[in-house]
Amino acid sequence: MRRKANAIWKGTGKEGTGTLSTQSTVLSKTQYSFSSRFEEGIGTNPEELVAAAHAGCFSMKLSFVLNEAGFTADEINTDCVITLENGAITKSELSLKAKVPGITKEKFDACAKDAKENCPISKLLNTSISLEAHLV
Repeated sequence: MRRKANAIWKGTGKEGTGTLSTQSTVLSKTQYSFSSRFEEGIGTNPEELVAAAHAGCFSMKLSFVLNEAGFTADEINTDCVITLENGAITKSELSLKAKVPGITKEKFDACAKDAKENCPISKLLNTSISLEAHLV
């Protein structure tokens, strides 16, 4: 499986603006800018999107892990906070609230740990990056 997203940026880093679009069109020319990233401007930013991706990926992975253990969650509610410091993502903090009938706290904790360590976005946050660049 491969998924595609596109970013277009125009102007300087501080005064410029950009748009983000995704293959699914969930994002379609969605605005992002210096102010939406570092202040409280309108639009999204890369760290917010990473937080959404991590929360969503972790929640789905936890659902699979619970199913493999014989449980089905009534609800998995995950918040994620991404911290950007000195130009680097330094932390991803997951906060989970889940309703899982019949599971013990010990089993739940083990399943949550498994999901945290093995969801694809958790693995991505500690990976090498490749680049294919073309000047046009």
